[in-house]
Amino acid sequence: MSVDLSVLTPLDWAVLAVGGLVIGFSKTAFSGLGTLVAVIFALVLPTRASTGAIVPLLIVGDVIAVSLYRRHADWKLLVRLLPYLLGGLLLGVVFLDTVDDVALRRFLGVLLLVLAAMQLRSLLRPPVPQDETAGPAGPDSWGPVRRRVTAALAGGGAGFATMVANAAGPISSMYLLVMRVSKMAFVGTAAWLYAIVNVAKVPFSVQLGLIDRESLVLDLLLVPALLLGAVVGVKVLRRVPQQLFTNLTLALTAVSAVALLLL
Repeated sequence: MSVDLSVLTPLDWAVLAVGGLVIGFSKTAFSGLGTLVAVIFALVLPTRASTGAIVPLLIVGDVIAVSLYRRHADWKLLVRLLPYLLGGLLLGVVFLDTVDDVALRRFLGVLLLVLAAMQLRSLLRPPVPQDETAGPAGPDSWGPVRRRVTAALAGGGAGFATMVANAAGPISSMYLLVMRVSKMAFVGTAAWLYAIVNVAKVPFSVQLGLIDRESLVLDLLLVPALLLGAVVGVKVLRRVPQQLFTNLTLALTAVSAVALLLL
């Protein structure tokens, strides 16, 4: 179903503008907030139309994020994720017309809540004293098999989720949190990751009829709100210390998971 701009009310436009602002803010500050955009757009537009309308706006946000944070990316993590992410994206294309969208989003919501609970338990667990013979704690102590399995689950899940529900953010955010990257490495790696996958989604979205002329006009009108959100995000990120960034990202991931359950 295409976007019909003629039926949108001033309140509808206000809600969509908030969605554009959130996209800009999430791209330059807290990517875990991005999944809420799907909820915001779905309040105004039909589900399929809202999915298509979001993709070009995400790409605009990706261009801004990459231009700001490209030098901070952890390419080792990025290269590890990409093959699985693209594979998940292709799987999402195949099943997009047959999988029940509501059931899928609820499943993703449950998965994200479980991941958030696991990470919260890890953050709240008191540190274990290390003796001189103990190995390093965290992902640095993982073997190659565990690294590949974790990357496969996160990358495949994120690719599948982004194709069917524009919901890669929370899954990839949880992966980067688990890998304990710094605040700037987090936003830099996420910027490149989302840019690559969102551009890859365009031909499939056009073929499926999710992106058309009307949706592109809508996107163009929402770009100013997106730019405002991006400016605010840059200013906020500069003032947020690392621990608060980690905690807020975790909290926003949990909120996004609940949103997926309720959508």
